[in-house]
Amino acid sequence: MAAPLGASPTPPPPPTLVDIPLSKTEDDYASNSLAYDDIVRFTPAPTLILDASLIVRHVSDSYVTVSAASDREKLVGRHADDIFDIAVTLPAFAPARKAVRAARDTRRLHQMKIVTETGDAWNLRAVPIMRHDSLRCVQMEFLNVTEEHQRQLELIERSYQNETYRILVETVRDYAIFMLDPSGHIATWNAGAQSFKGYTPAEIIGQHFSKFYSQEDRNNNKPARELRDALSDGRCEDEGWRFRKDGSKFWANVVITPIYRDDVLLGFSKVTRDLTERRKAENSLIAAYEEASKLKSEFLANMSHEIRTPMHGMLSALTLLLDTKLNDDQRELTQVIQESGDVLLQVINDILDYSKLASGSFSISHDIISVPDIIQSVLRAHQACHRPEVKLESFLDPQLPRSAEGDSLRYRQIVQNLLSNALKFTETGYVRMIVRLKKEDEGYFTILTEVVDSGIGVPANGSNTLFTPFTQFDNSATKRYKGTGLGLSICKSLAELMGGNIGFHPNPEGRGSVFWFTAKLKKCKQLKHIENLQHSKEALKILTSTLVDPRETLRLVAANKRILLAEDNLINQKVMLRMLAGLGFDSVDTALDGKQAVAKVTQEQESAPYDLVLMDVNMPIQDGVSATKELRDKGLQVPVIAMTANALKGQAESYIAKGMTGYIAKPVDRNLLVKLLLNCLKRKSDG
Repeated sequence: MAAPLGASPTPPPPPTLVDIPLSKTEDDYASNSLAYDDIVRFTPAPTLILDASLIVRHVSDSYVTVSAASDREKLVGRHADDIFDIAVTLPAFAPARKAVRAARDTRRLHQMKIVTETGDAWNLRAVPIMRHDSLRCVQMEFLNVTEEHQRQLELIERSYQNETYRILVETVRDYAIFMLDPSGHIATWNAGAQSFKGYTPAEIIGQHFSKFYSQEDRNNNKPARELRDALSDGRCEDEGWRFRKDGSKFWANVVITPIYRDDVLLGFSKVTRDLTERRKAENSLIAAYEEASKLKSEFLANMSHEIRTPMHGMLSALTLLLDTKLNDDQRELTQVIQESGDVLLQVINDILDYSKLASGSFSISHDIISVPDIIQSVLRAHQACHRPEVKLESFLDPQLPRSAEGDSLRYRQIVQNLLSNALKFTETGYVRMIVRLKKEDEGYFTILTEVVDSGIGVPANGSNTLFTPFTQFDNSATKRYKGTGLGLSICKSLAELMGGNIGFHPNPEGRGSVFWFTAKLKKCKQLKHIENLQHSKEALKILTSTLVDPRETLRLVAANKRILLAEDNLINQKVMLRMLAGLGFDSVDTALDGKQAVAKVTQEQESAPYDLVLMDVNMPIQDGVSATKELRDKGLQVPVIAMTANALKGQAESYIAKGMTGYIAKPVDRNLLVKLLLNCLKRKSDG
């Protein structure tokens, strides 16, 4: 049909995809083909163009690359079923056949996601191209979404973990776990927090966490300080009282940790545990330990009293017995009893010393001492009693200080113990005492004392336990050498208290042992002046000892003096009366308890007052300490000497603090008693 006059001729319709002759020459893919070059060939998404019969008409370069096809000649002109099955195409794309058929048959876009066995993920999209309700072609795209798929999997995993964690946090009841915002206001609340503190989420979320603290803690700004500590240190842990909604408190362990995202503070996590029961258990254990320690101290004090009280009667009676006329056999037997009593007393002292050292209640005194004098005194005490088959030797360094500051009693105790052990374990040969100045600095002398013997030595398997309490080389029923196994342990503690150490090594000269210890003694100020004074005192002591016996002096002082002896043990009372009579006291009254003592001192105060009271500490009805306090409260200043069988550290010293003039331990040493009586009676006369 011709076009109307003057009208432009109708252009022919554009060629359709099906009108393009199928060709595999390079001209079909010339760059001037806009439909192919710009839309299909150079698209970054791997793409196939299939006609209505599902024959491949065009292939993008990206598809050729991804499918690893050698060239597009093997792809163009093939049916989709063949393309998606050949080895050079994308793996596991059998679903692509379904997608392209679904798009062709339904005339609607069809897409799916598949994941290969290797974990690669692809999005398949089949797009039907329609014109005038007629299918022109199907555009098939293959998008590699492996990275996105992995991110989704990770996100799902994190979401699952977060959800699991959220459920765990929200449902756990043994811990209060909640979040705070950066300013300390509560943002979340779990079941444990509600159980611990009694608040529901609606009541507490948005409140400041300082609500759980005491008013004192809030006044001290403790909540804000804990947040600052958490920010500076990465976490803050605290234990203390926290308060519930009803006002009750519980002992809490609290951990606060800052939470960041991309270096931005989101808030704080707060984990609280209720440790009230644990605290109760700990307090119970502490109370039990303190009670056990108290019971142990009371037991030792009681044992000291119960053992020393009869020993006082026995040893004091032996002292009086030795003053009588005895034949040689009687004197020898009496001395054996006395020596055995002294050994028993040493065992008691060892146990008490160990208890004091173990409890930490032991202290070292700081007196002016002379090391050479202490050594010579110990040697003199052992000269008369060691075996004649054993030669006792000594070497004293001429550089040893004549005067220094230290504890003479404890230094002597170590020397005495080491020397006694050496003599006990040496049957023939020698025991040698070597004392020398090891080191000297501006403030201290370090004294090294060695005791060398040729005795039985120490077994190789016993050297590691030498200084362990209650340990002996031979614990069998047939052992030859007796003892408590405490001596060396006590020596070790004493040496360390004096700033030194103690040790052992075999005798390099052969059989035997070498025990050594060091002690730091403080230098005295004005040393020369003290040494000169000490020499003068020694000379005076020698002169007076040759002229006057202290007991004779006491007999002179005792004339016309009245003494009250408060002692509940009748045997000890009888022995003390005999001892006092032997010292010149012919006017001694007795009391069986503290109440009688107070009554007698008070009654006699106006007519013939007592010059001195010997007061036993442990007595029935009223003890000696409370009796002395009552006398002092009444204004009576009569000298009171405590006679105590309690020799634990600190007890005897406390008697003077409670009003007593002095004290003497049981068993009473007569020479010490003489000195004490002289001091108290002279002080009373001077006063």
